[in-house]
Amino acid sequence: MPGRVAPMLASPGELPGEDAARWGLELKWDGVRVISYISAEGVRATGRRGGEVAGNYPELSGLADLLPGRQAILDGEVVAFDRTGRPSFELLQRRMHVAHPDRHVIREVPIRYVVFDLLFLDGHVLYDLPYADRRELLQALELTAGPIEAPSHLHASDAEQVVELLAFTREQELEGLVAKRLDSPYRPGRRVDHWRKVKNFRTQEVVVGGWKPGKGRRAGGVGSLLLGVYDADRLCFVGHVGTGFTDRMLDEMTALLHPLETPTSPYDDDVPREFARGARWVRPRLVGEVAYASWTAERRLRAPSWRGLRDDRNPADVTREP
Repeated sequence: MPGRVAPMLASPGELPGEDAARWGLELKWDGVRVISYISAEGVRATGRRGGEVAGNYPELSGLADLLPGRQAILDGEVVAFDRTGRPSFELLQRRMHVAHPDRHVIREVPIRYVVFDLLFLDGHVLYDLPYADRRELLQALELTAGPIEAPSHLHASDAEQVVELLAFTREQELEGLVAKRLDSPYRPGRRVDHWRKVKNFRTQEVVVGGWKPGKGRRAGGVGSLLLGVYDADRLCFVGHVGTGFTDRMLDEMTALLHPLETPTSPYDDDVPREFARGARWVRPRLVGEVAYASWTAERRLRAPSWRGLRDDRNPADVTREP
């Protein structure tokens, strides 16, 4: 049984066209990626960066009861749902950064583990099996119980259902769909084009390189964050964000930023004067995610809105998404 598996990643793309019969579709869950390992020793779990996260999500221990006496490695997404039943990345922030949540936190922000792939089963590594076959084996495990679920996929060749599903994701303001080629193998740690993420709105991972003090109600704390992405080994400034924060997020950011302060800008290009004036620079250790309207000709984010921290991402891996 492999000791640690890096998740395979999807590339940005469009819905399948003429070859739709070769593809399956899943909802794109707005959560954090988790690989879980079930054996006689219990349940382990690792995040996208390889760190242990089973302590963050004790609900995953239920996998041992669903697979008694078996060995398995599952790929899925930990998701928090709001009161309307929609995935909420903002709500999940209250669980992501808590290593050992108490009962109060678990009741206040319950999570679900949405499983969508099976990578190992009872002594057999399944990487080279086609996605459709791995899916069939996964469904046979009947994992849906309590906070664990393994929803089925949709065949992309069913045009009417695809249109209905896409309309549903937009009406519910969900992130979008993931298209996966039915004959595709699993390639740990690689970003592949036979998995495509089809988004309803644009998102971009960003590295925090500084912040501007707030005014008025935000006086004494963070007013806006200065953002960057890497181009090769250069950290390039891509704009600032001052919207999308809750008071809780601002308090957490203030506590995280102060220990990272540094006297000089971490950016390898020049930060425009209107952003550099009065800025407090930090070492580029924090990764977040923003929603945005578009990229400008100056390679700046237009109308970004903060979505939350991504401590499951490595700053050096944050580049501009196509």
